Amino acid sequence: MAEKKKIKKIKNKPRYHIFSKGGSVDGTFLFLLLAILGIGLLMLFSASYANAYYYHKNSFHYILRQSIFAVGGIIAMFMVSKFDYRVLKNFSKIIVIISIVLLIFVFTQKELNNARRWIFVKIAGEDLLTFQPSEIAKLAVAIYFAKYMTDNEDKMGDFKKGVFPLLVLTGVYSILLILEPHLSATIIVICIAGIMMFIGGTKVSHLFMLGGSLAFGFPLAVFALGKWDRLMTRVNYWLNPFSAAKDEGYQVIQSLYAIGSGGLMGVGIGDSKQKYLYLPEPQNDFIFSIICEEIGFVGATLLLALFVIFVWRGFSIGLKCKDRFGSLLCIGIISQVGIQVIFNVAVVTNTIPNTGISLPFFSYGGTSLMMLLAQMGIILSISRENNIEDKEE
Repeated sequence: MAEKKKIKKIKNKPRYHIFSKGGSVDGTFLFLLLAILGIGLLMLFSASYANAYYYHKNSFHYILRQSIFAVGGIIAMFMVSKFDYRVLKNFSKIIVIISIVLLIFVFTQKELNNARRWIFVKIAGEDLLTFQPSEIAKLAVAIYFAKYMTDNEDKMGDFKKGVFPLLVLTGVYSILLILEPHLSATIIVICIAGIMMFIGGTKVSHLFMLGGSLAFGFPLAVFALGKWDRLMTRVNYWLNPFSAAKDEGYQVIQSLYAIGSGGLMGVGIGDSKQKYLYLPEPQNDFIFSIICEEIGFVGATLLLALFVIFVWRGFSIGLKCKDRFGSLLCIGIISQVGIQVIFNVAVVTNTIPNTGISLPFFSYGGTSLMMLLAQMGIILSISRENNIEDKEE
């Protein structure tokens, strides 16, 4: 009898391996991801070849680089999906420390567009690689919050023991990002933290209190850190971009022209006019404007619907996971995608001030794309575990 109890206890002990033991990835999530990535590469080429030829004498400059990083990202994604995501719990503090050190290190780097957001990797004396530590910070928040709220599940209703430590970490990230300045990343980190705290069991009353404090604290922090003028300049040009049609308001105006020119069905893929040096940097944050111009309101709506289904599928994987850490981690990672899509569309339509938020899987940025695909690998790893549990049941 004692021997049977011992066997039962061993069977109930949770599996914990470096590599995931069997289980197939979520096919629907993977299909949606590859479809979005494929469309993203197509639209990136269409939006970028004019700029690429003018500035680099090679129409394929941006798409070739992005394609190489996309292939590398897909390989990284499948490799990560083979690892047991629970290993990340042991490295959550290390990842947070590394991300904070990198956010501090950017202040030693050269300034670009009046900001220090990038770390430049020199090869043979040239800046061949650049990446933003804010991308690592977003993942670090998701991992650490998931671990903390798993280990302190019974304390999440207590503000001092459950909520306050997470607020301190969010505050540290926010201050460093504001100093860069990188207001868009600051907003994304705060949103990820808020969503995870809500899902993780924080009291609604505490969340309302935090929301009210944020409404006063964020502008105060921006002012105290000397970035108030920059923020108000953007707000002023957002309210009336035509007041500086040849200066700060130029990009937003050209973006609106592109969206309006697309009409209902669009002018056709490849036939955008605004990408011919009218809209600055069409391959980056304002690529959605070119998408609207070329495939119109109907095509843009279908694309956004595809993103909605993709994010919903990611949430369903997280909610299906019986491991609290995996569930919270999945929701934190997929929330980042949804938040960035919402804010990017809001920026290019001038619904909110220009904050420099990229469109996931579409905007040019190789290291950012690889990082994002690797994070999708974590979600696929979680889906593998879900499928193992389904088979056992």
